[in-house]
Amino acid sequence: MITSSSASPARQLASLRRTSPLVHNITNHVAMTPIANTLLAIGASPLMAHALEEMQDIVGIADALCINIGTLSGPWIDAMHLAAHTAHLAGKPWVLDPVGVGASALRQQTCRALLAYQPSVIRGNASEILALAGEASQSRGVDSGDDAREACDRATQAAHALARQHDCVVAMTGAVDVVTDGRRMIRITGGHPLMGRVTAMGCALSSVVAAFIAANDASLSATATALACYACAGEHAGRIAAGPGSFVGVFMDTLYALDGETAALETRMEITNVA
Repeated sequence: MITSSSASPARQLASLRRTSPLVHNITNHVAMTPIANTLLAIGASPLMAHALEEMQDIVGIADALCINIGTLSGPWIDAMHLAAHTAHLAGKPWVLDPVGVGASALRQQTCRALLAYQPSVIRGNASEILALAGEASQSRGVDSGDDAREACDRATQAAHALARQHDCVVAMTGAVDVVTDGRRMIRITGGHPLMGRVTAMGCALSSVVAAFIAANDASLSATATALACYACAGEHAGRIAAGPGSFVGVFMDTLYALDGETAALETRMEITNVA
């Protein structure tokens, strides 16, 4: 595991770029290329592998693991279990992205089994966090249907409970992002509505979180920094882009050029204690 002693967002971004952590992704068919491009843009190194026969070797050379359940199949589920188990035994950070967990019993069963391997971070939208916590949501597969204030408040409480139950960080993304370890909470503002019109934006964010927690030793603040970088780039790209197509290019260019010192990442973060 690559580590950095500083919790400053600017230094955390600099640490990622200096070390270029190798992030192993077991992800869905839709998201592979966007994830690889996003990791390269932010300064990390992507690796996509899902064959069970090489899983232990791949996890062994990676600095972090990101598991995304978007397009499940039997062999991939087996690979996810072996990868998460290997990462857990090796003490390597890993991120669980419970894509559309409320949509089917298979997704619920897979995620609950993977939680036994103690992910460092769970990253999902409000509907996914509610479903993972066993609460009713308005999910329609991978889209979040729980954006109303009352539902967001419920999802925030569910995020705190999940973090405490599994001794991990939970990152819940939406109009305002929430990052919690069950004791402290960081709210992150920014982003743009066009981010919801581009596929795999959330999937790629989960992998960016994996890169940040690999390059830094404080998972809560590193996760918040990853989300702040994303929010900053999304906000800037949204001001310039004419629509979803041009947004992608500007977003990638902005991530690539992002300067943690001048982007004022800390101003996007509000830190509070959880009651």
